[in-house]
Amino acid sequence: MIDRGELLRKLALNMARYSGLGSIAARFTAGVGAILMLHRVTRDPALPSGVNRHLAITPEFLDAVLAEMRALGFRFVAMDEIPELLSARTGTERFLAITADDGYRDNLTCALPILEKHGAPMTIYIAPALIEGTVDLWWDVVEEIVCRSERIYLDTAGGRLAIDATTAAEKLRANITIHNYLTNELPEEQQRRVIRALAAAAGVDHARPSRETLMNWDEIRLAAEHPLLAIGAHSLHHYNLKRLSDERARSEMRDGAKFLEIELGQAPRHLAYPYGYASAVGERETRIAAELGFATGVTTRHGVLYPGHANHLLALPRISVNGRYQQVSHIRTMVNGVTTALANRGRAFVTV
Repeated sequence: MIDRGELLRKLALNMARYSGLGSIAARFTAGVGAILMLHRVTRDPALPSGVNRHLAITPEFLDAVLAEMRALGFRFVAMDEIPELLSARTGTERFLAITADDGYRDNLTCALPILEKHGAPMTIYIAPALIEGTVDLWWDVVEEIVCRSERIYLDTAGGRLAIDATTAAEKLRANITIHNYLTNELPEEQQRRVIRALAAAAGVDHARPSRETLMNWDEIRLAAEHPLLAIGAHSLHHYNLKRLSDERARSEMRDGAKFLEIELGQAPRHLAYPYGYASAVGERETRIAAELGFATGVTTRHGVLYPGHANHLLALPRISVNGRYQQVSHIRTMVNGVTTALANRGRAFVTV
């Protein structure tokens, strides 16, 4: 089934590339650097529906992207360097930081050898409850439930929904319906109960995605000891912080960092807000993060970095290195800032 939004985005990327407008615009839009966002780096195929294929890229693609970034003159830096680089901007060299959300095992097994090849640091953001199995990788669980089912019954406050999931088109709609219910209607703390009930009804092991794809604490400690890797905070339960009360949002950020400090012996300096889009993080969340002492906070807003981001270190945009856009030319266009205004209603300078 064709994703019209994805098709339009790829069309815009290709138009910027082939028309030459991208190269011209880059002189004005490139900024001083960018932060790349990864999730999984793996050759393993996604589930048949491909709903979550944006979360995974191949090792070969990551290798090609980093080689291209080096050829474009970017210097690979750690997140620790970002505040100083933004506030004391000198010279014309652009910099690139690499981040990965959620703590997938292939960050260590597949991505790290490529990072070592290019001498590129990476910060991995960890939500301890995901590692502990207290909460689930619900987006993967939902995809598997839909893949295995022809009809799904979802109990909501407005009554029971019977969701057809026989055809490919129905499965896509079913994923969207369940996703929207979990993220917009159901309180964050109740997601686990609903997901596990749906999984049990479909004969799906709700713990399998976390168990098979996320690092355990021994692997996270191994990553933390590597000179190219750093561990950042990703809240405690990977909840949408904007949907929580002030105190709950604060405790999610504070307790997630404290958990990491206990496990790793060092408090994380950097934070990635779960989900990171406009309805998940705003000015309140960045203010709390600053009060808790984080050095940087990254969102999933699409954008490059400018010197002015020195005043918005807890609201930094990133460039998604995305499984739907595994073409080096697309990433080149993005890191040059050409797509930032297109993705942000005309805004080139992106915070929250």
